[in-house]
Amino acid sequence: MVVTPDEWLHRYALLALRLDRQLQGSATGTVVVYQGPPDWRAEVAGEEPPPAGRLIEDAEELLAEIPFGPDRTEYLAAHVRSMRAVARRLSGVELPLPEYASEVLGVSASFLPEDLFDDAHARLDRALPPGPGSLSDRLHAWQAAHTLPAEQRDRLPGLVERAIAETRRRTERIVPLPPDEVVRCKLESGVAYRAAGEYEGGVTSTLHLNGDLPFNLADLFYVVAHEGHPGHIAESLLKDHRLVREQGRLDQQIRFMLSPSFVLSEGLGLHAEDIIFPGDEAQAWLTDNVLAEFDIAPDGSDFAAIHRVQNILFGAWANAAYLADEGRSDEELAAYLSRWALLSDAEAAAALATLRATGMAVYITAYFHGWRILDTWLATDRTARVRRLLTEQLLPAQLEASPA
Repeated sequence: MVVTPDEWLHRYALLALRLDRQLQGSATGTVVVYQGPPDWRAEVAGEEPPPAGRLIEDAEELLAEIPFGPDRTEYLAAHVRSMRAVARRLSGVELPLPEYASEVLGVSASFLPEDLFDDAHARLDRALPPGPGSLSDRLHAWQAAHTLPAEQRDRLPGLVERAIAETRRRTERIVPLPPDEVVRCKLESGVAYRAAGEYEGGVTSTLHLNGDLPFNLADLFYVVAHEGHPGHIAESLLKDHRLVREQGRLDQQIRFMLSPSFVLSEGLGLHAEDIIFPGDEAQAWLTDNVLAEFDIAPDGSDFAAIHRVQNILFGAWANAAYLADEGRSDEELAAYLSRWALLSDAEAAAALATLRATGMAVYITAYFHGWRILDTWLATDRTARVRRLLTEQLLPAQLEASPA
């Protein structure tokens, strides 16, 4: 029996939503960004959850016949393989995390050499102002010196709105954006994330910020560009307009997060500030337009270099996830994160809950590997390639095959 494209996409959506339902009882929460037909979601919500073994079979059936052209078939097959790997893990098939991450994310994900972090620490030493204590102490002192005073936390949405306007303006140099786009900023309480960009459809989005956490003003563009423009909100909006509305690619509205496409999304987010603020442009703008308002004087630090190091140190998080998968103790994991990711005791304790959550360990590895792949790929034809990331369905393997 020949499967029509509409039938195939229906079954693809059901597989993603059924896996999402299986994982929602864990600390992972939702693993699907879903904006597809509401009746498909209702269909899954109203049924008895099928066993993981059935989901493996569903994935195999989808892979057996994909009724689209070669390029789209390659993209969709990679995502079905990711869902099959997750279903297998739910059924009790336990692969070592590096091997599992490679299956799910479509990247080579092995334990990273710690020389990489030693080099990053040396870069951070040069980028931070001199001061007493360890490198971690100096990093946290720099963060504290640039933190929005607690009594002025109500000013944060206004600062974010100004940053959104500037990041949108600069992103438009790369790709046109809808002139009537609306991006709101909303402070949240009691949430696990630091920030999240949510595209709500049409031309409307919300940038959610954790209002319970201190906010480092030196990170304003690092956060806003990642979650907004040219990061997650811009990518979601542009792909919805160009792929779904213009090309009818409904699968773009069914985004399984434990997948190759999110490797590139997180890589784009980590590169977002540098893409639109090359060199010291972000620091210069913040110094003139934000920091002076709070009497935060220049201290000789290099914001761009510090943020690059923070991106590299996501590799230490990935290594810690692998150690957690091996069964290492909380004490060992906290010590590893403190030593290599330079987390404080409180930050390391909070990180443990993320590392132990079902699905999150593999997702954490996406940050470093997405950053790594794009760090090479964006070195050539940068503007054109950023435009492709924002408007095309790409896979990590495709980018690694043509890095230059």
